[in-house]
Amino acid sequence: MKNEKNIYQSRRDFVRKAGRVLVVAPLVAVPLALAKKTTASGYVWQIDPFKCTQCGQCKTHCVKTPSAVKCVHAYVMCGYCDLCGGYLRQGVKTISTGAENQLCPTGAIVRRFVEEPYFEYTIDEDLCDGCGKCVKGCKDFGNGSLYLQINQSLCDNCNECSIARSCPAQAISRVPADMQYIPKEREEGHS
Repeated sequence: MKNEKNIYQSRRDFVRKAGRVLVVAPLVAVPLALAKKTTASGYVWQIDPFKCTQCGQCKTHCVKTPSAVKCVHAYVMCGYCDLCGGYLRQGVKTISTGAENQLCPTGAIVRRFVEEPYFEYTIDEDLCDGCGKCVKGCKDFGNGSLYLQINQSLCDNCNECSIARSCPAQAISRVPADMQYIPKEREEGHS
């Protein structure tokens, strides 16, 4: 009889192990569920460049640091001007690449000489923090070829976007994921 296993002892072990699993499972499952993106299926957040007022709230209200909002350049609209309103601060003494002359506080706009009097402007997304100063300067003193968009590879696609909640122009809305960027090259009035 010594070799026989007590059936009640094995049930007690089973209940004890099952209880541990029931206690540990929520501790693992809940953080995983919270970490998973909660999105409206097939839609992403995006900025309508025709509604955007370049208020600067994209930089400060995004849950990402730096913001998932980045400046985009519509090259087909750009005049490649020497005196670029999106690159140079208003009232500068010299038209040069000196940091004191640049409008962008992070130096995210790179200016490259093409030929007299043309310059090419590119955006370094790693430096861009989505402040919108260059976009406002380009709109006020240029042709509006710089505009803001939410970089979908950086965006968490939160169920309720904090930038959309605070946007005074209501320029941020859900768009179909297959058309996740709103190009500025299109004609105005076609939203």
